[in-house]
Amino acid sequence: MRNHTVTTFILLGLTDDPRMKVLAFIFLFFTYMLSVAGNLTIIFLTLTDGHLRTAMYLFLQNFSFLEISFTTACIPRFLYNISTGNKAITYTACAIQVFFTYLFGITEFFLLATMSFDRYVAICKPLHYVTIMNNRVCHRLIISCWMAGLLIIIPPLSLGLNLEFCDSNVIDHFFCDAAPLLKISCSDTWFIERIILVCAVLTFIMTLVCVILSYMYIIMTILRLSSSQQRKKAFSTCSSHIVVVSISYGSCIFIYIKPSAKKDMALNKGVSLLISSISPMLNPFIYTLRNKQVKEALQKFIKKIEFFLKK
Repeated sequence: MRNHTVTTFILLGLTDDPRMKVLAFIFLFFTYMLSVAGNLTIIFLTLTDGHLRTAMYLFLQNFSFLEISFTTACIPRFLYNISTGNKAITYTACAIQVFFTYLFGITEFFLLATMSFDRYVAICKPLHYVTIMNNRVCHRLIISCWMAGLLIIIPPLSLGLNLEFCDSNVIDHFFCDAAPLLKISCSDTWFIERIILVCAVLTFIMTLVCVILSYMYIIMTILRLSSSQQRKKAFSTCSSHIVVVSISYGSCIFIYIKPSAKKDMALNKGVSLLISSISPMLNPFIYTLRNKQVKEALQKFIKKIEFFLKK
């Protein structure tokens, strides 16, 4: 995003209505606090409870960390802008925000694909699960997810650093995102838009193929089970992951799989709000409400706190 005149950008936010700004601040503040608290609770439980020290919960622990990181990269800055009335963001801060939001977001997709593979091994090869998904393999898979996210983001980010901004520095969004930045750039953005589209499609295809193949084998294995109780138990281990995958893929398709970034940003803002604030808040509840072991670990933790307070 090279430029000799623009050193700051102006973030328009969601609305100019003062009352709506107050409501937006309250809503985003509470969703952010719930997101951080919920995901930190999952991280704490998976670190301290001996029953949650399996590959599945190691991946969930890292997924919760990514959720905290992603929402923190977007929301606190916007809350600061609303509370102070200062909509300005420096060029450097904007570039950093773009880098981290995309890095965390893309890494999440690869981690979701890895989690689907973990569920495939757990259900289709239960006797070999501990051998296949050992600590070394799990840590290598997690590192691979981060490396894949970094490699995907490097080409478009490298091109984005060469964009020029001549006519406007007003970003029609509540955080620095690729689409509104491309919209105000006076450079020819056709090539970088194609690169972003290729990277987005590549990420979606690679991760979605892994998810679909994993669940095809999982469904076939579940259908072959003789007992309805076994089928129900097997499906319950995947239900939380399926819900999170549906939210993540469904919402992102609306933003990034489209022909041009130089379009109306209203839909982008709404879906970005869903991805950056509501999804990270919902995911801990999805996993705790639909996962028996996590619920049991949470109940034990609450009882320990009650016992400590009584003393």
